[in-house]
Amino acid sequence: MEEKVISIVSEQLSVNKDEITRDSNFIDDLHADSLDLVELGMKFEEEFGVSIPDEDYEKLRTVGDAIDYIKQKESA
Repeated sequence: MEEKVISIVSEQLSVNKDEITRDSNFIDDLHADSLDLVELGMKFEEEFGVSIPDEDYEKLRTVGDAIDYIKQKESA
C-alpha cells in the first residue's frame, strides 16, 4: 500500500519515485500547491475507496501522514 501511495504521489506531482519517502512533505519537499493536494486526495479516495473530508486535508502534510490516514480509514 505504501508503494501505491508513493506511485500516486509520483504520478500526480511529476516527481521521481526515488525522491519520495514517508517523510517527504507535500508542500516543502514535493512543491505541491493547494490544487495538487486536492487532486491527490481525490486520487487516494478513488484508489483506496476511502473518504477524506475537507477538514482532514490539512492533517496530511507528509507522504507518511497520507499512508497512515488511509490505513486507518481502511481498517475503520
